Amino acid sequence: MPAPFGGTPSGSETAKNGSDSSNGPDRSKDHNTNNTTNNNDNNNIGPRDFRGLPSLMSFCSPLTLKFIDVTYRLKSENKNRPDGCCGNISRRMLGSNSSVASPRPSDQPTERTILHGITGMAFPGEILAVLGPSGSGKSTLLNALAGRLQGQGGSTGTVLANGKRLTKSVLRKTGFVTQDDVLCPHLTVREILVFCSLLRLPTVLSRKEKVSVAESVMSELGLDKCQNTIIGNSFIRGVSGGERKRVSIAHELLLNPSLLILDEPTSGLDSTAAHRLLLTLGSLAQKGKTVVTSIHQPSSRVYQMFDSVLVLSEGKCLYYGKGSDAMSYFAAIGYSPSFPMNPADFLLDLANGM
Repeated sequence: MPAPFGGTPSGSETAKNGSDSSNGPDRSKDHNTNNTTNNNDNNNIGPRDFRGLPSLMSFCSPLTLKFIDVTYRLKSENKNRPDGCCGNISRRMLGSNSSVASPRPSDQPTERTILHGITGMAFPGEILAVLGPSGSGKSTLLNALAGRLQGQGGSTGTVLANGKRLTKSVLRKTGFVTQDDVLCPHLTVREILVFCSLLRLPTVLSRKEKVSVAESVMSELGLDKCQNTIIGNSFIRGVSGGERKRVSIAHELLLNPSLLILDEPTSGLDSTAAHRLLLTLGSLAQKGKTVVTSIHQPSSRVYQMFDSVLVLSEGKCLYYGKGSDAMSYFAAIGYSPSFPMNPADFLLDLANGM
């Protein structure tokens, strides 16, 4: 793992850079001299001139996510009781005698298991991709990893962040991008991110500092060209699908999370837009973030960007390991494609029982 993820400069390096007030040059006189002349220019400071805060993407505390035997059971009530209105209607249609008591099913709610003991790990600087067909439990697993299922009786298992259970401080370092983009269609990209930064960033920061953070995020995600374009929707023309998804990611990056979880971020995007989005996620992972994402049907070049792969089938783990080792693993146990094909397509065929 690269050292700059969690490292801090040593004392000698601090002295060389002149950032220590005891060893560095005294610039207080220069600051007092230029205070009056720069007063009018402070209102126009851009993100690259902002020096009061470090770059938002330059540092984040590394977080190793480990989940052990994650299981989720969903209870549903029995709605087909013969003593209800539906039972009375069915007896009348069939002409059955109302005086004869029909057998009454058990009042106990039925239980359905969504996840069956899923275990794995996600490391800083890497992308963990969760693959599987629709209804395999990908979204439920991501909700469990993000701590959204805590307190619910059907959720069991252990989720650890740096060897410790999830706490409020860890959850504050977690960004969750949902599958559906919940954005105001009438606001521009800049207005949405500035508004979110004013609400979500701590009150110790000034308004100018919060605006600079929003501008820094837009620059990191390549949203400068469309910052004055409205989001739009199916009725209003706005940004493209890939840009809309990057705005949703930028919304979570305002707090500089150490763990970024995304639920099918490439849904509705073409192959090229999906590849560009994964390039963005790869650049974020290289800066020390732990990225966990679910992908429904990635292309071959998108699949090559995954460090680790977790394949789900009906809530059960079919494969967990390096993405580059998946094909050789299944070939060793007698499952190999008859012709060269996309590894993701082959894994989905296996998950579907084909």
